Amino acid sequence: MSVARTPVSTDTFGPPPARLVVVGNGMAGMRTVEELLALDPTRYRITVFGAEPHGNYNRILLSPMLAGEMSVEDIMLNPPQWYADQGITLHAGDPVVAIDRQRRTVRSASGLEVPYDRLLLATGSSPFILPLPGADLPGVVSFREIGDVETMLAASRDGGKAVVIGGGLLGLEAANGLMRRGMDVTVVHVMDSLMERQLDKPSGALLRKALERRGIRVLLEARTESIIGTDHVTGLRFADGTEIEAGLVVMAVGIRPNITLAQAAGLHCERAIVVDDTLQTLSDPRIYAVGECVQHRRATFGLVAPIWEQAKVCAAHLAGAGHRHYVQQATSTKLKVTGIDLFSAGEIVGGPDTEDLVFRDPRRGAYKRLVLRDARIVGIVLYGDVGDGPWYYELMQSRQDVRALRSRLLFGRAYCDEHPSSEDLREST
Repeated sequence: MSVARTPVSTDTFGPPPARLVVVGNGMAGMRTVEELLALDPTRYRITVFGAEPHGNYNRILLSPMLAGEMSVEDIMLNPPQWYADQGITLHAGDPVVAIDRQRRTVRSASGLEVPYDRLLLATGSSPFILPLPGADLPGVVSFREIGDVETMLAASRDGGKAVVIGGGLLGLEAANGLMRRGMDVTVVHVMDSLMERQLDKPSGALLRKALERRGIRVLLEARTESIIGTDHVTGLRFADGTEIEAGLVVMAVGIRPNITLAQAAGLHCERAIVVDDTLQTLSDPRIYAVGECVQHRRATFGLVAPIWEQAKVCAAHLAGAGHRHYVQQATSTKLKVTGIDLFSAGEIVGGPDTEDLVFRDPRRGAYKRLVLRDARIVGIVLYGDVGDGPWYYELMQSRQDVRALRSRLLFGRAYCDEHPSSEDLREST
């Protein structure tokens, strides 16, 4: 679909506005456009191309949509009318398939050619589909777009059995949503602990028990060999020869940056599109990139906080508003998995030069682990009780020496403030 744009008003004697084309109608690209409009709403004539036939929506809220807590309308960030109100031309459901850097044009799947003065790539990422026999059967889906959720909702109407491959956050959210829709759900994970990137093994074990109490079966160290079925998926076969029934299989095993378009245009790519501190691509100063398709100083990104910062920096440069540079910051992860609060940051595993402070309260379902190196917090894992997460994170970010707090640290900020140590009292007198 296309949204007619309102002409951008310009000074009669001034130059016409430059042409900005945005490839990708997701959260990263549109956040950059919003930041740009706030800085200079008349600098560009903006055209946006998106692969999905929608306005911009909050991908994070697909899980509540699957669980029945929200509708498509609830998760929309920028409906089609917003683009029209901002004077932006939107081509939804018509992705860009080629970039001609010499002519400075893009070409869409429908054959539409649009020239640009500046180009913003926000192509995001795609779900990784395990190259298994049967992976292309009907009933095998990923969990990335509104269309995926609609497929899962259709499958859940008849109940039946679902298998989710992947024990990370996205897989567990998919499992929870399908369970709440009335399906018999099994999570299959190749690792020996759930959410191993955010949780250590003790907290992963607590999470597994909590999920199983809710009715979700969990199979760890389970390597899928093939997906069974003829005209539709009927189950999974594992490497040890055992099988499990399934009328729906959801793959949630990770994402890969979408770089095919950039590679074809000759832009420098490694794991993702390589950008400098201004979010310009290394190969072409007219082309910027933000979001999950970006690689900055060897790092790629999937969390909202760093992507929002990229949007600010990129918008400032597009607007000619100073010389902000993108600086990577350690990020914390605060999550709610099926009603269970989790918080993690930093080095959650630790090493030979670190020590652990651990608190367990099985009755409350609470677990805390702080990883220290040289009396400074370098890692945080909180399960169930996450209220002090931001405080621990602040101590970690500021590299504060916590030896005076060490004996009370696990009891939280309020307790530390109410019960100062003898060292604290001596310093205050």
